Amino acid sequence: MTSSEIQKDALPAHVGIIMDGNGRWAKQRKLPRTSGHEEGLKRAKDIAKAAADLGLRYVTLYVFSTENWKRTEQEVGFLMNLIHTHLVKELQFYRENQIRVKLLGDITGLPKTIQSDIREAESDTENFTGLTLCLAINYGGRDEIVRSVRKLLAAGKDAASLTEQDISAGFDIPELPDLDLLIRTGGEKRLSNFLLWQSAYAELLFSDTLWPDYRPAEFLENIAQFQKRVRKFGAVPA
Repeated sequence: MTSSEIQKDALPAHVGIIMDGNGRWAKQRKLPRTSGHEEGLKRAKDIAKAAADLGLRYVTLYVFSTENWKRTEQEVGFLMNLIHTHLVKELQFYRENQIRVKLLGDITGLPKTIQSDIREAESDTENFTGLTLCLAINYGGRDEIVRSVRKLLAAGKDAASLTEQDISAGFDIPELPDLDLLIRTGGEKRLSNFLLWQSAYAELLFSDTLWPDYRPAEFLENIAQFQKRVRKFGAVPA
């Protein structure tokens, strides 16, 4: 599958990806789990480039969930260092591809160095006009909803008059469109607390491919599959 086979006038506005399978990929090769995460980072960069070249507006990558803190201290520390290293050294990649970086998640729960890295990446790329790459770090769908409601109540909003628009306006990236396509690699078939509100009418695609083996060709095939879906949003098509 190549990008020339994709209908450019029917692209999803927002694609979310649960990048699953790094640990199993490493285990199959008798490597430490950290090797799987390192290889997975390369795939994230490949897919971001493919998405930017295709002309997608928004892609959200599930980097680190609110539940991932339950992993071993060694693995969490490695992932935090990997995030730090990536954010610091990839500005040229973002510049070349006009990729704007945004954080999705509770930044206050992250180490200070990562908070600084994120703010710098967002600031350095805020005027880029291509793909907006949303990195979900210390993110949970339920947590985002709760934090939004707390903001509204703290601002004195009457709970009885709350609307869906009020709640979504309090999200981490208020302008982020609802999810059109959610892709999960690694063979598992669950949402894992990812973009619960935004995925209300998302098309779901589950791939058996472990994330480090997921290539741009398969990503494009998934976009093509999405374009074959009939989306009804609860209505009955004429």
